[in-house]
Amino acid sequence: MSTRELDEAGITDPKLRASYERCRELNAAHGKTYYLATLLLPGGKRPFVHALYGFARYADEIVDDLGSSLSVSEKSAALTRLGEEFFADVARGESDHPVAAAVVDTVMRWNIPTAHFEAFLHSMRMDLTVGHYDTFDDLYEYVYGSAAVIGLQMVPILEPASDSANARAIDLGIAFQLANFIRDVDEDLDRGRIYLPLSELAEFGVTPEVLAARRATPAVKAALAFQVARVRELEERSRAGIADLHPAVQPCIEAARILYCGIVDAVEAIDYEVFDQRATVGMRRRLEVALPAWRAARVARRRFGPGRIRGV
Repeated sequence: MSTRELDEAGITDPKLRASYERCRELNAAHGKTYYLATLLLPGGKRPFVHALYGFARYADEIVDDLGSSLSVSEKSAALTRLGEEFFADVARGESDHPVAAAVVDTVMRWNIPTAHFEAFLHSMRMDLTVGHYDTFDDLYEYVYGSAAVIGLQMVPILEPASDSANARAIDLGIAFQLANFIRDVDEDLDRGRIYLPLSELAEFGVTPEVLAARRATPAVKAALAFQVARVRELEERSRAGIADLHPAVQPCIEAARILYCGIVDAVEAIDYEVFDQRATVGMRRRLEVALPAWRAARVARRRFGPGRIRGV
């Protein structure tokens, strides 16, 4: 992270600056599309978004590190410990943890409700014991905590004009997560999980055993197409919320919407053959979206200013 970004954000303490940099490294290593979109934000806002992503990635690695030798109970205990220490640190207003220090600072500066982090850690614990979801309502509990609350955490930083941005942030977060589920069916089977609701799969004649065969049959393709339609419906609903954000941050979130929801376009482009290849948004497409968004972000910052940085 550049010194200028940290300076613009009003982050002066050396230990805090190191923690924010650690979070940025996690974002860059594990969230390439997300990281690219973050670069479109005003420099003074980027550290806070990196911090939120860093916390999410740090917790996710406890759960999903396939090379880990920890048992389920040990992973659960590690998550519980992380949560207890984090909430205690929020209560005292600071942290010595190399990742959580930046997150606690972000929470305090932007008055982010800790309930969003409680919901997130709850979903991470669900991943340790829940291998499938019967209905979309069942799945909603998981995706609310694993994805929707990430958007809700970011909303204060993005400075919306009204509270309606919260509902639309939920829509966009869930759209992102569902796009991942569609793309990652094969990978999730390796982890012993099926995130697509079983009752909806059954409507197309797809059972867990059919998925386990890892063949993109016509029935499997139809079931995936049904989920793609849901992603696009949620994505469309989210657009009103993006228009409600501070003008200087809109190009970033709009680019994230196009690129992340574009995963389902990539799935369609490979004819739903998700067991044979990974659907990706190519670099050419990323640049097609990112370059105009970068120009729009520059114009918005000149016209409307960078947005407030609370606590500076």
